[in-house]
Amino acid sequence: MLRHLLKAGVATVALLSVAPAAFSQELVIGLRAGPDSIDPHWSTLGSQAEALRHIYDTLVDVDDTLQLKPGLAESWEPIDDTTWDFKLREGVTFHDGTPFTAEDAKFSIERIPDVTGPMSMTLYTKYVDSVEVIDDYTLRVKTKGIAPALPNDFTRLFVVPSETGEGVGNEEFNSGAAAVGTGPYRFVSWEPKGDLVLERFEDHWRGETPWERVVRKEIPDDAARVAALRSGQVDLINYVPATDYLSMQNNSDVETFISDSVYILNVQPSVKDEEPQPIRVNGEEVEGNPLQDLRVRKALDLAINRQVLVDVVLEGLGTPANQLMPEGFFGYTDELGDKEYDIEQARALLAEAGYPDGFEVDFTCTNNRVPGDAVVCEALAQMWSRLGLTVNAQALNGTVFFPAAAKEEYTMAMSAWGTLTGEAAYTYGAMIHSKDPEKGFGNFNRTGYSNPEFDEVFVRGTQTLDTEERRKLYEEASRIAMDDRALIPTVILQSVWAADAGMLTFTPRVDQETRAYEIQPVGEQ
Repeated sequence: MLRHLLKAGVATVALLSVAPAAFSQELVIGLRAGPDSIDPHWSTLGSQAEALRHIYDTLVDVDDTLQLKPGLAESWEPIDDTTWDFKLREGVTFHDGTPFTAEDAKFSIERIPDVTGPMSMTLYTKYVDSVEVIDDYTLRVKTKGIAPALPNDFTRLFVVPSETGEGVGNEEFNSGAAAVGTGPYRFVSWEPKGDLVLERFEDHWRGETPWERVVRKEIPDDAARVAALRSGQVDLINYVPATDYLSMQNNSDVETFISDSVYILNVQPSVKDEEPQPIRVNGEEVEGNPLQDLRVRKALDLAINRQVLVDVVLEGLGTPANQLMPEGFFGYTDELGDKEYDIEQARALLAEAGYPDGFEVDFTCTNNRVPGDAVVCEALAQMWSRLGLTVNAQALNGTVFFPAAAKEEYTMAMSAWGTLTGEAAYTYGAMIHSKDPEKGFGNFNRTGYSNPEFDEVFVRGTQTLDTEERRKLYEEASRIAMDDRALIPTVILQSVWAADAGMLTFTPRVDQETRAYEIQPVGEQ
């Protein structure tokens, strides 16, 4: 990531250069997406977590490269194969002055299954069997079998007061009545699809944050967000489009910050017996589901020119993806090699599967989830047209796409997924493992994919405390899933932020989060 930062001309400024007057300033950020609720247990979306971690803290935190670090829990350790103890930070208070204790952490864990949001947070509590308060600052978690990744999952465990009580929902949180956390900022106001206004919480356990007031403005249109920066309406924007990034490189009034990310655009082919949207040949619905045939999925994969997606479609802001996690993550395997582009082999496989003239299929994507999702969607449709396919590509706002995706209404879809815990259990357990609500696996398996061999290898990994043995099992699971084309990864995205030159500095994060409390003003503004 450092080489990208240097290429973008980012100067690292010592915190000692920050003038005291700067700590009374307002920071206005223009963001592509904001929260859908102020309830921190409502949704797993990254934009939701990014916004709400300003108000609420998590038990475990991660640095800008997703390495674990203390949050509300100062330390954690396994007591036996199915028991973890978390030692909690003393002297922490909620915004209303109430002391934080283990009761609040216990309540927050147990509340998650009861919240009926669009994307269930049970992804992060799937290993939890029971929770016990040992004392005010010791939380004991009993797990469903061995759970070496439990601290990783708790990086998304936002803590609310136990006094919140049962039955409190969106109305109370969105009004601010229940929006009480231990985070670095207090909730002031929120307008859905508009501004989230925050004020500094002076008693935060990390110490005072640089900004007295933070306004997070949701501006989904890329051009409008760039225009807001240029007109001085905002101080910083995220998700700078590739075309604007290139022009900003020659503008001394603007400073850009670029980073690799964990987000990969994955094609999701439904392999159900009855596809959600019909597939047609010559206008007639086909019998069965062509996407169940591995040869068809391989053809789709081989027809994707990932280097063109990176160099032309994303104008260099990405890298080709060959599996569901970036290289270096725990469970990434070196055995797969680069994805091959071979349109002739793709056509031969399609013909061998019985579709020499292709077929017509709907393809639905997001258009505001991450940079480039809509243009990659259209580019893939064009690439597949070379196979003889008629691809009805449609890019939708996330507020439309994700609820329908959760209902499994798409035959073939594409959206971004990031391995936000830095290890395979998070991604493969959620997206590839067969649906198993009892075990908490397959929460985000929208395709109907199910392979007993994958499930067996993956679960063995989740039950193995030996680090190297677990790594090998996850790598084997990765190979099985990619050989099956359970999902088809396309590109790993890079992200660009932009600000007025000389105004602020921060280290871009691989999870793409824009955390106001990690941004520093430069000198006296």
